[in-house]
Amino acid sequence: MNKLYRRVSSPLAIILMVALTVMAALTMPAYSTAADKRGITETDIFKFQWIADPQISPDGSRVVFVKVWVNQKADRYDTALWIVPTSGAEKPRQLTAGPRDSGPRWSPDGKRLAFSRSPEKDGKPQPSQIYLLSFEGGEAQALTEMPTGAGRIEWAPDGKTIAFGSSEDPTSKAMAKADEGEGKGKEPEHKSDVRVITKAIYRSNGPGYLNPKSHSHIWTVSVPDAAGQMPKPKQITKGNFDEGGATWSVDGSHIYFTANRVAEPYYEEARTDLYSVAADGSGEKKVLTFDGGMRGFVFSHDGKRIAFGGAISHKPVQSYTQPDLFVADNSEGATAKNLTAKYDFDIGGGIGGDQAPPRGGSFGGGIIWSNDGQSLIVNVAEHGRANLKRIDAASGKIDPITSGDQDVQSYTATPDASKIALTASTSTNIGDVFLLDAASGKTTKLTDINGELFSQLNLTDPEEIWYTSFDGKKIQGWIQKPPNFDPSKKYPFILEIHGGPHAAYGFTFTHEFQWMAAKGYVVLYTNPRGSTSYGQDFGNIIQYHYPGDDYKDLMAGVDEVLKRGYIDQSKMGVTGGSGGGVLTNWTVGHTTRFAAAVSQRSIADWAGFWFTADFTLFTPTWFRAAPWEDPKDFTERSPLTYIKNVTTPMMFIEGESDMRTPPADGGEIMFRALKYRKIPTAMVRFPNETHELSRSGAPWHRVERLQHIVNWFDKYLQDKPIKIYDVE
Repeated sequence: MNKLYRRVSSPLAIILMVALTVMAALTMPAYSTAADKRGITETDIFKFQWIADPQISPDGSRVVFVKVWVNQKADRYDTALWIVPTSGAEKPRQLTAGPRDSGPRWSPDGKRLAFSRSPEKDGKPQPSQIYLLSFEGGEAQALTEMPTGAGRIEWAPDGKTIAFGSSEDPTSKAMAKADEGEGKGKEPEHKSDVRVITKAIYRSNGPGYLNPKSHSHIWTVSVPDAAGQMPKPKQITKGNFDEGGATWSVDGSHIYFTANRVAEPYYEEARTDLYSVAADGSGEKKVLTFDGGMRGFVFSHDGKRIAFGGAISHKPVQSYTQPDLFVADNSEGATAKNLTAKYDFDIGGGIGGDQAPPRGGSFGGGIIWSNDGQSLIVNVAEHGRANLKRIDAASGKIDPITSGDQDVQSYTATPDASKIALTASTSTNIGDVFLLDAASGKTTKLTDINGELFSQLNLTDPEEIWYTSFDGKKIQGWIQKPPNFDPSKKYPFILEIHGGPHAAYGFTFTHEFQWMAAKGYVVLYTNPRGSTSYGQDFGNIIQYHYPGDDYKDLMAGVDEVLKRGYIDQSKMGVTGGSGGGVLTNWTVGHTTRFAAAVSQRSIADWAGFWFTADFTLFTPTWFRAAPWEDPKDFTERSPLTYIKNVTTPMMFIEGESDMRTPPADGGEIMFRALKYRKIPTAMVRFPNETHELSRSGAPWHRVERLQHIVNWFDKYLQDKPIKIYDVE
């Protein structure tokens, strides 16, 4: 702007410039000035808005996305579809009423939109159904009435049919027919609520107890020509196994899908089979077998090749296997080629924070073929950043498309892949929609969804650091400092530890870190060994040694920050969730340097976890054998073993419906042991919350969780008179 102004010489031009400046000022939002900024608070989450699942129109002129916001009165998240032109000339506008709309998918001609809506009945949400919205006018019309709901919408290339996923329970159908035979409306004498469990995986964090008779299958439904019509859906796949990832062939004659038709796959290494079936449900055949976990697949424009992401099953089995990009011919019995075997970073992205859209779906974006079939576009996690890369489909040569300190989260492209709509987050921005020109790499910001709120907040970018651990390994970390930081002062300190353990912190917005800093704490978060986005060897090195040397990496990071001289060493705390909770429990059993600790959704007894987690460890990924076969290993790596060393006051945060890290194997036993030892301790339990408490728990619970964590640190690091945790 200054350079442009200096080139203006005529009085008329100056008058015009002033007029344009005034007009711009009148049309821009009235954001706060720097002097008015305040620190972020825990309750600002009620004002946050999130964007999920951006879908660019076939002609590239518009983007539909899911907007998520907090309904504070109902203590829930609501969703609706919004639309924004890619010209950047207009603001986004609301497209559907909500409050439970998601999963938008454009018709091939761009004239209609299919999406998922969960309607209400008697004030309660019902299973989601597919709705159609015409851009030629009119209200959205229901297209399905599936008893268990319908989702995962995929338009046929001709726009006349939609494939979707739905589940069925054959026993329910049999019972319904039996009831009809006995007389319509007759109630059974007794409907049992007893569960008969025969499989090792019988419950899942979030869904809860699983119905072994219910399987997800693929259906199709014709798209009506006139409003108000509701054609009958056709079931395409059947049987006792789940199918997913329905994708139409380029000519629309077949539907391809993935499945693993093994009754108890947890006894075996991962495997994915790709099948095709005619659009009428006939002629099913297996196309490709991938020895590993397949993560989405997409056809080249000529339909002759298939690209997919996935992690190859490795012998011996690994704790962490880095995901790669594969290409195979679309022919029966084809063999997949690994394009990124020599590229040592994570295909598919994956940077962790606490502000991914809590509802509405994230739907990363997967793989995009170029129009000429010569290259593919994918998201890659690299050193705490997630950006789009272009990969040559023959040689595997890699070129960047986007760059910078950000986390590309979700994206879609026009059919010719010339334009991409994406959402990206940074350390100071939850996430907005951008338009990317794939050829030039130029991006245009289309939304500013939290702009007004964030203009009022004094948010700061963290300081990125690299430091050397005990054995010479380089570890990446970040220091989040309080606003108006003064290096001549002494600050209380909090070490944050990520979960996983195969996950990564990075350049994405994390409310928890920003709020702790606003409360006056210096926050350190690092990616110790075992973290993703640093290569296969770095990620897998902790196999059979977790926790262990990763703890040493964390302590080396603490030492690195202490060198800077602005930390009060008597006021240091440590916290983490899930795998970070494990390491928190481990840390206080191996050092007394921390004056307070908060362990969240943790594990303290590995043997108990082996038996009760929602997933199995039947293959030797984390442990070489079962607990009774190698009890020494389980004991030596369990934080509970070192409980006698703990002197640090500890709080335990637990979700009462957490089936990933059951409280009885983590916080509960640590709490009871510390009570026995008369170490100051408290346990905070959140009813109905799962392992996702910090990311998508009920809004008020997320706020209260933050309050309890910082209250504990305020009490023991800053001597604040907080009595709620005292025994009276």
